[in-house]
Amino acid sequence: MYGVSTYCLIDKPLENALTLLSDVTKVVEIMDDGLHYMDTPEILHSFSYTYYIHAPARTVNIASHLDAIRKASVKVIRHAMDMGADAGAKGVVVHPGFAPWLQERDVSVFQLHKSLIELKKHSEELSIPVFVENMPKSKYFFLQKPDELSHFSEFEFALDVGHAHICGVLDDFLKVPVSHLHIHDNKGNADSHAAIGDGTVDFAPIYDLIRKENLCPIIETETFDGVLRSVTQLKRNGIV
Repeated sequence: MYGVSTYCLIDKPLENALTLLSDVTKVVEIMDDGLHYMDTPEILHSFSYTYYIHAPARTVNIASHLDAIRKASVKVIRHAMDMGADAGAKGVVVHPGFAPWLQERDVSVFQLHKSLIELKKHSEELSIPVFVENMPKSKYFFLQKPDELSHFSEFEFALDVGHAHICGVLDDFLKVPVSHLHIHDNKGNADSHAAIGDGTVDFAPIYDLIRKENLCPIIETETFDGVLRSVTQLKRNGIV
C-alpha cells in the first residue's frame, strides 16, 4: 500500500485536493500548511481516507531562540496533533527546527529539547505517534545526518528519501529504524520533489525497506502528474 501527500495539490483548496486524490489512493498525508491548513478537523471526516498529518513547518521553528516563537511553534504543532487525533490519523510528521545563528547552535539545541519534551507529553496524552523528519542540506537545519537522531530518541523517525539523497546519506539512514517514509526523487543538487525515476535516487533498497518493514510510503512530489508517474513506478515494483 502507498499514500499521497496533498503537497502535490497545494495550490488548490484542501477539499478539491482530497476529491482529486480519491481515484489515486486510500491513504493521504495532509500537508497542514498554506491552503491546506486546518482550523478544524471537520473536512477530514467528509472523506474516508486513512490519514497522516504533516504539521506546519515553513512558518514555525521549535528550536527558536525567542521563547515566544518557540512556544507558539509548539502550540501550532500541538493543534495539528489535535486535528490528527480527532480524525484517527496514524501519526503526525514534524520538522526538527533549525539553528538561526550558527555561533549559538547550542542555544538552539537547548530550545529544541524543551519543545520536544512538550510535544512528547502531548503525543502521549493523545496516543498519536510523532514522526520527526530528516531535512535537506542546509547550514541551519537539524537532522540532516543519522548521528543527529540522538536528539530525537523519544520519537519515531520519518525518512525523507529525497532529503537524504541531497545530503548524500541515504545509505546511512537506511541502517536505522524507519517508521514512516516520504518518497520523491531529485538529482542530488536541489530538493525538487520530482517523480520517481526523474532523478538519481536508487530506489531498489527503498523498495526492499518497504517490503521488509511493511511500510506505507507517502509520495511527496511537487506535482499531481509526478504522483501519477510515481504510482506507476511503485506498481511496477510490486508496491500496491
